[in-house]
Amino acid sequence: MATASTPDQEIQELRDQLRHHEYLYYVEDSPELTDAQYDALMNRLKKLEEKHPELVTADSPSQRVGGKPKDGFVKMPHSRPMLSLDNAYNEEELRAWGQRVRDALPSTEAVRYVCELKLDGLSLALQYGPGAGGSAHLERGLTRGDGSIGEDVTSNVRTIRSVPLSISAAKLKAAGLPQSFEVRGEVVLPQTAFVKMNEEREAAGQAPAANPRNAAAGTIRTLEPNIVAQRRLDFYAYFLLRDGEFLLPQQSTTLEALKTSGFRVNKYAKALKSIDEVVKFIGDAEPLRDTLGYEIDGVVIKVDATAQQRRLGFTGKAPRWAIAYKFAARAGITKLEDVLFQVGRTGKVTPVAALTPVLIGGTTVTRATLHNADEIARLGVRIGDFVQVERGGDVIPKIVEVVEDKTHPRGAKGIVFPEFCPVCKSPLMRVEGEVDWRCVNNSCPARVREELLHWAARGVMNIEGLGDAMVAQLLGQGAELGGDGEVVTEEGAPVVTRKALIRTIGDLYRLKREDLLGLERVGEKTADALLAQIARSKEAGLARVLLGLGIRFVGERTAQLLAAHFGSMQELEAAASQDMEKAGPALEAVTEVGPKVAQAIVEFFAVEKNKDLVRDLTALGLTMTAEKRVTTSMLEGLTFVLTGTLPNLTRELAKEKIESAGGRVSGSVSKKTDYLVAGEEAGSKLDKANSLGVAVLDEVGLLKLLETGPATG
Repeated sequence: MATASTPDQEIQELRDQLRHHEYLYYVEDSPELTDAQYDALMNRLKKLEEKHPELVTADSPSQRVGGKPKDGFVKMPHSRPMLSLDNAYNEEELRAWGQRVRDALPSTEAVRYVCELKLDGLSLALQYGPGAGGSAHLERGLTRGDGSIGEDVTSNVRTIRSVPLSISAAKLKAAGLPQSFEVRGEVVLPQTAFVKMNEEREAAGQAPAANPRNAAAGTIRTLEPNIVAQRRLDFYAYFLLRDGEFLLPQQSTTLEALKTSGFRVNKYAKALKSIDEVVKFIGDAEPLRDTLGYEIDGVVIKVDATAQQRRLGFTGKAPRWAIAYKFAARAGITKLEDVLFQVGRTGKVTPVAALTPVLIGGTTVTRATLHNADEIARLGVRIGDFVQVERGGDVIPKIVEVVEDKTHPRGAKGIVFPEFCPVCKSPLMRVEGEVDWRCVNNSCPARVREELLHWAARGVMNIEGLGDAMVAQLLGQGAELGGDGEVVTEEGAPVVTRKALIRTIGDLYRLKREDLLGLERVGEKTADALLAQIARSKEAGLARVLLGLGIRFVGERTAQLLAAHFGSMQELEAAASQDMEKAGPALEAVTEVGPKVAQAIVEFFAVEKNKDLVRDLTALGLTMTAEKRVTTSMLEGLTFVLTGTLPNLTRELAKEKIESAGGRVSGSVSKKTDYLVAGEEAGSKLDKANSLGVAVLDEVGLLKLLETGPATG
């Protein structure tokens, strides 16, 4: 890289290089730099931006992971409804749809179709607006929501590397695109990332995600952009809009324009002249399912010409000009050999079917979930039965039904759900109104193991190196623990005389180097690395500690909201350590905390062992505080719209300041808008605000309003 004459020029050169290499790596799958070379460029850019904060822009590659939403995601209307598609499940239904299309259009017009793989993910709408130098930059990312209103997940969308934060004027010109437009597409979680995520969840004692689609949807709504970035989501674009209308005359040219402008477009897309060709495309596509590296569940067929699409129109819920051909779920028939019962972190006992190995969708399946005792009764399944097992997009196969015919006789042995914990032999309990049986012994070795793995998980305290094998050794080679802490066999005879190294989460923070060096395959380097990870986890913060404690119904988002509301474990415990009549209102004052969650928090702090653990962790130096979200009502009832680039405030920070003062931030200007906050390259929103007589503020004006409030009288 040639030496730039000014920091501004060098920063711009670095950004251009990084964008180019991100495109090659994440869109074209043809990187030119090693990871180390890319990191060196990024580190140089970050150092320059730290020295010159006035030059930082929202679309800089260094700004992909920004601030997290403080109070959930704002709901916003779509420029055009994001409708679902009607489905065809066989060739006959597909041809019937094709005939309806043909009958609705003049016989003199040729009808062409575009076939695209139906990605099994989450739909997103990305809105771009004018950027510097004739470019376009990402302004907003919305989920599908209910089709009419989605959630603003921009902070998370920015972490997806295949989503361009900025598109140069040259690329816009080559693609024939204006500076303001909307891209719609699908977010998917690649199978390798999905498998890795579930391995981490299972190691942490968390239930694995059912399928990549659910995992992608859950990830995009995570309040921690850093976690979203780690998941390595991908975005495939397939629609272009401007002001809610299709931008180009054909779907085929739309896909080309998207690719030219820098978006990832699925390569398995083709323009076709007849339904016969469509049928062949589907036949060729189905065998690809196990080779792609991401989940598909069918093929989407669209009429190519947007003029014909407009004439065909819509039904109440779907376009007449498109249909989804759905592949059959992947299934197999095998024998149920046995049923195992697993104990989870919360004490939930889950029946797992042990199966004769069967190949389904390219994967050998040996286990399937039976969920609970009610599901076993509903299926009427017995050990020895032949059962139909489906994978679909699921990582956890499920038993769909019992197969009974001449070649598949029924089994003779019924499945008896245990009355006692299969690990510690404590009586199982079932709360009225719930389907799950639970071990209520907090010291159950299985529960202790799962609690430790959950605590160490990446999304919780993130203690690398504390996985299954290490936890098993720390607990005494995975055997049960006797009442005095000795390792015992199932028959009760001690295996060794040494004590287990840990029995509680707090014991993790008492481990010494010499303790670890006594374990198998643990040398000085491994021991020091693990101790450093454990020490670092002390700074994870209150929200992560709350998540790690495993309070029922308190997931990642709820833990963050509780931490922001109370600010300290002490205040939360004080609120929860009252009778439910007093604790309920105090806890339910937290956003999205209802009676069920409040009751669970009260029950957690009512257990002396749990309070002892909290006190122990506090004494051990874990951070039990969080920045308390302070709100005022200074701007209550006022609606703001942000547009353009402000000199010093990022859009996320400006939004946070407005909402903390009681104001509301919307995405579009209307008669109900009180203020438009406009920066450079404000664009059409400024014109609309002026035409409607909406008050316009610059950054200085916004900061003054936040300080003094709106003028009265």
